[in-house]
Amino acid sequence: MIRIVATLAFAAALVVGIGQQGTPVSAGGTTVFMRSATNLTADTVTLPLFKGRTPSGEKTYFIITESSDRADAQKRGVNWAPKLANALGTMAVQQVTGGFANGLKFAGTVDFSPTRVVVPSSPNGFPPTVARAGAIGDANYSPLITRGDGIVLNASQVANNTGQHDSLVSLDLHRKTVTLRVLSGFYEGDPIVYLRMDASLELLAAIEASTFAPNMNAAPGLASNDRDTSARSAIIPVVNGPRGINNPERQGLESALLGEGSPQNVTQEIPDNDIYTPMWDVHPVVWTDAAIAAGLRRQLTDHDEIADLVRQGVLVSGGNGPANPSLGGLRAGGFISNCPVVAIFRP
Repeated sequence: MIRIVATLAFAAALVVGIGQQGTPVSAGGTTVFMRSATNLTADTVTLPLFKGRTPSGEKTYFIITESSDRADAQKRGVNWAPKLANALGTMAVQQVTGGFANGLKFAGTVDFSPTRVVVPSSPNGFPPTVARAGAIGDANYSPLITRGDGIVLNASQVANNTGQHDSLVSLDLHRKTVTLRVLSGFYEGDPIVYLRMDASLELLAAIEASTFAPNMNAAPGLASNDRDTSARSAIIPVVNGPRGINNPERQGLESALLGEGSPQNVTQEIPDNDIYTPMWDVHPVVWTDAAIAAGLRRQLTDHDEIADLVRQGVLVSGGNGPANPSLGGLRAGGFISNCPVVAIFRP
């Protein structure tokens, strides 16, 4: 088993406190979108912790990172993600009952007891010879929940009597907080940090140390960023991009997905508009052999630049799903990663 921890190119700059709920907090070039967060560092963030009940009546603990309703998001100090409401009526959204004061009752829950195992292959690490998730959602589990009021919350479960989420650093029941590891990526040239909570593909859940939640893939909008019909937006891992100063030729999807060395994931949206969603539709992209031979391979940090390179044939799809017109025809991989964006760093 290996422990994978992301490093950020801007680590020293990204140590901030969070202010009152309201508009995103900006400090020293960092804009924090998730205003309920505290103690954001280059590696971790602390969030409020909520208590609920599993279907069998056991305690379960969860976080809230997004709401599909703007006023509700403002009140909670979480990201506004209106496109999540497009998933209502699908298996991607589980029904819950009860209230937050006395604890929500969940229809589905998570088994945190498995041992997470990722054994890299040689020479480049990917695909791993073994990849088993350390947390597995049951047949009813999804991080997206609703109480039947038309509002969808992103409420990943992080601990229960079976164990805890593999990205969890510490849990304080007295203060009702949980500290989680963050990962790094890019949006329009600027570094971002985000959580990785759930994935609809076990391979990805194992790699990211997240919960395997296949029901998430019922969210509509595969290869689409449409505001009115899709619950997804794209994340683009560069499968064979440069991997950092010390080992610039390292390749492999596990490095691209995790941002090892220098961040490689490029996201299509962040929480500053009405098209944001944490349901990241994974669109792997690959430099062609001809582009590498011509010396064109470089760090990619902007989804529009990637779309242009796909149209030119310099980059090709690593997935075999539908073509995404908003990304120059780049094909989706066919699976989702639940990755709430916490902050962006603009030098």
